[in-house]
Amino acid sequence: MSFALLYTDEIRLRALEPSDVDVLMRLENDEELWENGIVTGPFSRFQLERYIAENTNDIYVDGQLRLVIEHCSGSVAGVIDLCTFDARHSRAEVGIVVLKAFRRRGIARSALSLLERHCFSLLGMHQLYAYVKTSNAACINLFHSAGFNTTGVLKDWLHTGRGYQDVCLLQKMNPLIA
Repeated sequence: MSFALLYTDEIRLRALEPSDVDVLMRLENDEELWENGIVTGPFSRFQLERYIAENTNDIYVDGQLRLVIEHCSGSVAGVIDLCTFDARHSRAEVGIVVLKAFRRRGIARSALSLLERHCFSLLGMHQLYAYVKTSNAACINLFHSAGFNTTGVLKDWLHTGRGYQDVCLLQKMNPLIA
């Protein structure tokens, strides 16, 4: 399998580097993003440096895979994650954050396509899924444009500063597996 699976002319997906700690500090400590997941407080620079140093980038070892979305200019455009990996059922949850300066340029769609190809072709995963707040139309449209289907709505799934929020469960099955 070729490295070509992880890049286009505009972006590439790559492993975390020690120099990415500042970007991770911004993303992981952005309180606006916390309500989309399970984070309950900020991360220290030491914690994130240790995470980068200890991460093997092997989903079977780490139980997750975090890749940097690097723009062709050399700038970090965001990150894309596989988490909640379940080897027995061959599925993983997808998370994606694109920095504001790179939004609405098709970068998230390209990164999702590359990640999906990697998961389905190389890793042989059966399915990918995502939880997206029902109020996040742009993100729901992103996943729909990538062939994910809304298979349910989970009521009061995320607790935010504004109360509980519903989320869509979006799934995509591996088209290479019959």
